[in-house]
Amino acid sequence: MDAEIFVVDNNSTDGSCDYFKGRFEKVNFIWQHENTGFSKANNVAVKLARGNKILFLNPDTLLPEDCLEKCVNFFDAQINAGALGVRMIDGSGQFLRESKRGFPSPSTSIFKLLRLVDLFPKSKLFSKYYLGNLDEHQNHQVDVLSGAFMMVDKNVLNTTGSFDEDFFMYAEDIDLSYRIQKAGFKNFYFSESSILHFKGESSTKENLQYINRFYGAMALFVKKHYGNSSANFYSLIIEITIVIKTISTSIINFIKLPFASLKKKEIGLNKVSKTVIIADTIQFNIIVAALSAAGKEFEIVGRLALNKNESNCIGDISQLSILIKTHAVKEIIFCSNGLSISQIINCMQQLPKFINCWFHAASTNSIVGSSNKNATGYFIALHK
Repeated sequence: MDAEIFVVDNNSTDGSCDYFKGRFEKVNFIWQHENTGFSKANNVAVKLARGNKILFLNPDTLLPEDCLEKCVNFFDAQINAGALGVRMIDGSGQFLRESKRGFPSPSTSIFKLLRLVDLFPKSKLFSKYYLGNLDEHQNHQVDVLSGAFMMVDKNVLNTTGSFDEDFFMYAEDIDLSYRIQKAGFKNFYFSESSILHFKGESSTKENLQYINRFYGAMALFVKKHYGNSSANFYSLIIEITIVIKTISTSIINFIKLPFASLKKKEIGLNKVSKTVIIADTIQFNIIVAALSAAGKEFEIVGRLALNKNESNCIGDISQLSILIKTHAVKEIIFCSNGLSISQIINCMQQLPKFINCWFHAASTNSIVGSSNKNATGYFIALHK
């Protein structure tokens, strides 16, 4: 595919700029000197992009090898298509409902704030925010796409404009989706390719700052696009609900505080977990040595081979589900050496719940994972 790649760094403090010097020559790095927010950062790259389609993509994602080709082919086959999003799963293989959404009308926003979407996940009324009545495994024309993976026709962006920079973070994708539809184009949810979106790496959902930013952005959207007296009334209700939610979250966090250290001891990564590693022999030995050097308490059940009839293994990847039950496995480490992202994502979706998944690329010096979409993930550095 003839494409260009832009990476916009919002003034990160982890040494990324120095690390990437001289690496990935085909990538256009843009180093911001301040955190200008999601919208402004993306718009910087949009102004430089020459392609006829623009893909906005979060950094905490893994794409199947054929994902972009499938999306472009589907996009081009649709009449009056404006934007496209895909089916997303989190770091434990669970479907992310924000892959397809409805517009946050006042009532829809209130149902979400009151968590009625969780009580009635398939309801056309109460779960309209996530379009819970639409099958996640089928393609649909939808209202809102996620900015984590949002492919937009460049000509459409020339008509509608890109992200509204009044939205620092959150709801900018809702706003753009709304303007695309308002201009007469269609937004599509594409289910035939699933990507891995770790989530939680930019913010923690139990954090009060997240609550204020997220629901504040929702209120901003309502005020912008429902600018009449009734919309102002509903906006007031949303803002009151935000205050109530903020207060209740503060109380809950205060109550949880004494139990935080106990919880870490009981279910944290310090607990010994039975682990299966899916890798070739060389990478298996590297990972085992790294886990030992890092002092992580994993009980290695054994190596799962990528193919059948390999030696020095307890089975192959097709037997994973059986081995999980037989050995009470709680951790799985996927190595991409010989294992495609497509295979990993397909495999994850077959796993039972509460299995922690880790990922290691043979050319990297770390193992990363994220078992909770509402919190930051974890990593192990492979010291040489």
